[in-house]
Amino acid sequence: MPPEVVAAKPLDRAPLRRRVVALLDRYAPGIAFVALIALWEIGCRVFRVPTFLLPSPSLIVAGAFEQSPVVWFGHIWATVRVSLMGYAAAILISVPLAVALASSRLLSRTLYPLIVIVHSTPIVAIAPIIVVTLGASDLPRVVITFLITFFPIVVSTTTGLMAVPEELIELSRSLRAGRRREMLHIRLPYALPHIFSALRISTTLAVVGAVVAEFVAAERGLGYFIQFSTSFFKINQGFAALLILVTISLIFFQAIGIVQRVFAPWSLPKSER
Repeated sequence: MPPEVVAAKPLDRAPLRRRVVALLDRYAPGIAFVALIALWEIGCRVFRVPTFLLPSPSLIVAGAFEQSPVVWFGHIWATVRVSLMGYAAAILISVPLAVALASSRLLSRTLYPLIVIVHSTPIVAIAPIIVVTLGASDLPRVVITFLITFFPIVVSTTTGLMAVPEELIELSRSLRAGRRREMLHIRLPYALPHIFSALRISTTLAVVGAVVAEFVAAERGLGYFIQFSTSFFKINQGFAALLILVTISLIFFQAIGIVQRVFAPWSLPKSER
């Protein structure tokens, strides 16, 4: 065989190899997820794990169909409603608070330790007190969700507002820009990557907060459904509700990413644009 043909063979395989690597890189999370589910199912069947300890994925799917869609929708909507209300309250309060902390050193030194103390307090411990104080309506559940959600938004937004290079601040002041214009046109745009990162983190915390609140006092919601199911050893239904919670968190997380990509694409890393 001529040496030119021998030398050409590795070059012909290179595009195919790059395609395989690209496909694996793109679909690696899905492949890993399917492999995990398969191992879970096989392990439960081979080792005959009791269903009240760890049900197999097939039993979890069967458990999901044991409840009607109307029942599932009622619990899902109760959790989503509380999550969104607590999340919206966290945004509406945390961003202006972060602006105030970044604008005043005295206010930052006064309020920041109090914010840390509130966040350090175990929410599970004070949740029953909040329910007794505020009643059995949606209000205590929204407050609990807010208390779990607001801290990352305050901290990340304040960090982003304070991370503006001094050269930009000096330039704005040399052009006689006021404090308001400096905040709106320099500090807030520069802090958008920090803000969106905090918003993504807080979406998952909002769902956690709603579930914690439902564990304490609720008659509807996925957290309540998990507690009710496990108390009757219907573990497969509890796992089904847990999977729905994970799906809701992922949807919220991706929704914030879409908002950032549509309204502030320049704030994304170059690899994600």
